[in-house]
Amino acid sequence: MSDEKTRQQKNQAERAERREALARGYEELTPKGGVAVKAWTLGVPFEVAAQRQLENVARLPFIHSHVAAMPDVHFGRGATVGSVIPTAGAIVPAAVGVDIGCGMVAQRTSLDASQLPDTLAPLRAEIERSVPHGGKGGRGRDPGGWEELPKPVARAWRDLERRYAKIVDAHPRVEHRSPAQQLGTLGGGNHFIEVCLDEEARVWVMLHSGSRGPGNRIGTTFIELAKRDMRRQNVRLPDADLAYLEEGAEFFDDYVFAVDWAQDYARVNRDLMLARTLMAMRRILPSFQADPTRAINCHHNYVVRETHFGAEVFVTRKGAVRAREGDLGIIPGSMGAKSFIVRGLGNPDSFDSCSHGAGRAMSRTQARKQFTREDHERATADVECRKDEGVIDETPGAYKSIDAVMEAQRSLVDIVHTLRQVVCVKG
Repeated sequence: MSDEKTRQQKNQAERAERREALARGYEELTPKGGVAVKAWTLGVPFEVAAQRQLENVARLPFIHSHVAAMPDVHFGRGATVGSVIPTAGAIVPAAVGVDIGCGMVAQRTSLDASQLPDTLAPLRAEIERSVPHGGKGGRGRDPGGWEELPKPVARAWRDLERRYAKIVDAHPRVEHRSPAQQLGTLGGGNHFIEVCLDEEARVWVMLHSGSRGPGNRIGTTFIELAKRDMRRQNVRLPDADLAYLEEGAEFFDDYVFAVDWAQDYARVNRDLMLARTLMAMRRILPSFQADPTRAINCHHNYVVRETHFGAEVFVTRKGAVRAREGDLGIIPGSMGAKSFIVRGLGNPDSFDSCSHGAGRAMSRTQARKQFTREDHERATADVECRKDEGVIDETPGAYKSIDAVMEAQRSLVDIVHTLRQVVCVKG
């Protein structure tokens, strides 16, 4: 057979495979010695390093059925951000991550765009005064935390404190110096509070945060304990950060208890910040009221027991949102890019999941090298937000196209509302 004919046959096979992928909505990787990886990445960048990470995960002996990759997938610690990992009898702590329970909350208000002030800087400033954020602080108090706990925060902490004390008693290294002071606070990085307008010019509040320092300490501690367990058992892994805890192992139950607590802390954290943000808006906008519809609150870094393909398993969503049929979820873009309220379609191949955002197109270091302050100002010209060098790593160009991401997951979710931000608070 001639080289030309061989090349033609190869091209025909690749085109046929592409048509099949388009029909089912995902591409499929078949790593040697592992389960399949089903990737909703058609039309979006899919870095080779992320593919290798997914293949490493797919080779773990306790993966159930297959691994799913969302269209915002990108390289992470151990496991890729934007992956769904079903496991039977074991959990990989680094796949859950250190921002345990990180996620989103969104609430529609009674306002429309015509009721917003012409100048939005005072509204942003009032939200920033109302919700501690970033690493600011002084006089020895916790950076980005409360100096004195508001009553709702103190009440919420009392409900969380007893379980936290149990975790710290068993694992003293988990203890954080100010878990109560960080409850109801934003943090920094890609966490944000936004005021948005939907397709009918109605005003929404949307925010993104997780379990702050306490969750980080839990994640970091148990990642190290899992690695220690692997060394003790002489288990060799392609990546040390894929260290796992098996059911029945010394620290497994402690980890499940601790991660459940951190996920509760994260959800309460978002609820408290949402309430504070709505109060701040009410002070600036006297006619303001929250819409009576329930807020949408969803994790996107977490582990939970679910049933898939006939078995109860642990499902780790590392940068992914649960999207069972009818579930409402939130998929944010980036600063200056639109976001989406979505309804899940319950796609079983994705383990009832969808993306958690646009996904980074480059590292923070790359973004700081590639973009200037002027670039960032142009990209966020229509948003009342920080324009300084400190947020250049969060500029829209550092992220994938949210439109391409949404197109790639048409088989996972329907779009209910399209939001564009007019105010963005960053830590």
